[in-house]
Amino acid sequence: MRITGGQAKGIRLKAPRCESIRPATDRMRESLFSSLGADIEGHNVADLFAGTGSYGLEALSRGAASVTFFENDPKALACLKKNVRATLKSSQLDSEAVKFVACNVYSLIEYTETFDFIFLDPPYASIAGNLTRMFEKAVHPIADEEARVILELPGNLEPEISGWKLVRRVGKGGKGKPTVAILEKA
Repeated sequence: MRITGGQAKGIRLKAPRCESIRPATDRMRESLFSSLGADIEGHNVADLFAGTGSYGLEALSRGAASVTFFENDPKALACLKKNVRATLKSSQLDSEAVKFVACNVYSLIEYTETFDFIFLDPPYASIAGNLTRMFEKAVHPIADEEARVILELPGNLEPEISGWKLVRRVGKGGKGKPTVAILEKA
């Protein structure tokens, strides 16, 4: 797994050895960021269920102003911090542009900072039954008025969330195959 574009292109990322972490594939991230183009530049980004940090680091590499990583799993958080250190050391990216928040994403109702882009890559097993809850408790409190949510989910699931509209879908559908939905406030 590596960063696919921008200042940190080619830097390898590590993943912790645990079943709950499913890193976004290089191909998926490359397709997504090609679709976003320069839109990410200069924006504040949140990476929820950050895991390895691949989405947030890709955004930072491609010009995001800042990235805040939200991760609760201690093994994933330790790996994430190593990936961030390695990426910052190997590129000209600003360490001041990175923050870590070790918390359960369902507790963001009290978080005061808002973001322009929110990457949401939850464990697949939790998506179908919790998507509305994720948006109410995690996304809505931190979404800027014109925020875009980038949601990775299996291709057979439809992201129908009250107050949000699907703008684009990246990837091929199919049960268990990863796709990315880009959503904006309705």
